[in-house]
Amino acid sequence: MGNERAGGIMDAMSNLNWDDDDTPEPGPDDRSANHAGGKPGEDLDLADFHGMARLIERMHRRYLDVVRVGLSKQGVEDIGPVQALMVMLIGEDELSVRDLMERGYYLGSNASYSLKILVDAGYINRAANQRDRRTARLQLTDKGRELWEGLRRMEQAQAEALVRNETEVRDLKASYRTLRRLDRLWGDMVRYSCLDFD
Repeated sequence: MGNERAGGIMDAMSNLNWDDDDTPEPGPDDRSANHAGGKPGEDLDLADFHGMARLIERMHRRYLDVVRVGLSKQGVEDIGPVQALMVMLIGEDELSVRDLMERGYYLGSNASYSLKILVDAGYINRAANQRDRRTARLQLTDKGRELWEGLRRMEQAQAEALVRNETEVRDLKASYRTLRRLDRLWGDMVRYSCLDFD
């Protein structure tokens, strides 16, 4: 019974579209590969999927290390990489706390703690919304914008080291599309309770 339910849920989910609007049409090679292999996913190596999920987790930790090194090079010692990523998320915008949490998938307590650090260190102005005094608006200070610009230069250098020709540009775009689809897949699985196969 459990296997039938799981199969039914996955069949229903396979009809959902997780592709980006800008996903290119399959080329001749892609079409012939699909027809030759039969059903989509027959050639899928589950180890690749499992490895990608673990790699995402490891890359996030490594990226925090890279940001930590970048902060050190800029002489920033009063915040950590998690707070620096919040600065990156705000950028030139003026956001509510809710907007920031949705952009970064933060939990309430974690976001409040990091925002307090950033406000106390002078990187962010946190002011009440004029229309709704209960809603705080977040904006970078001059100090915050200086940090943001330094972090942007760091990201630019990383991007230029990673992508050196047209093939690598296409690879990067394809990787990003795949990760976006995976993000939506996982989000929908949680939203529609598809993780419960009992």
